[in-house]
Amino acid sequence: QVQLVESGGGSVQAGGSLRLSCAASGFTYSNYYMGWIRQAPGKEREGVAAIYTSGGSGGSTYYADSVKGRFTISQDNAKNTMYLQMNSLKPEDTAMYYCAASRRDLAWGRSLLLPGNYNYWGQGTQVTVSS
Repeated sequence: QVQLVESGGGSVQAGGSLRLSCAASGFTYSNYYMGWIRQAPGKEREGVAAIYTSGGSGGSTYYADSVKGRFTISQDNAKNTMYLQMNSLKPEDTAMYYCAASRRDLAWGRSLLLPGNYNYWGQGTQVTVSS
């Protein structure tokens, strides 16, 4: 049974940093597309970052323009854990952040950030950035 559990959310002031974690069980990250998806109150879910690892090494990453240069997605295959390092946080980054996994054969690019392309989801962790 696939299970994703996020942690690391919290409240910070603008300009601060947080690191989110996503622990997976029931599958291994290799050969899955993994992503971080967020949803702000009253808004639709939007993908912010994705990563794909094949064969247990390396990892190709893709970011939404809104977080490029501030957020870094990574994963530790030995721990089956994915991370999202968020720096220079802004109030508009306030949202529930979800970890998601996809077994689909996705085209590299914007499709990696589409929430509908992900099969498995965690319960979410709240990030609140105050000005």
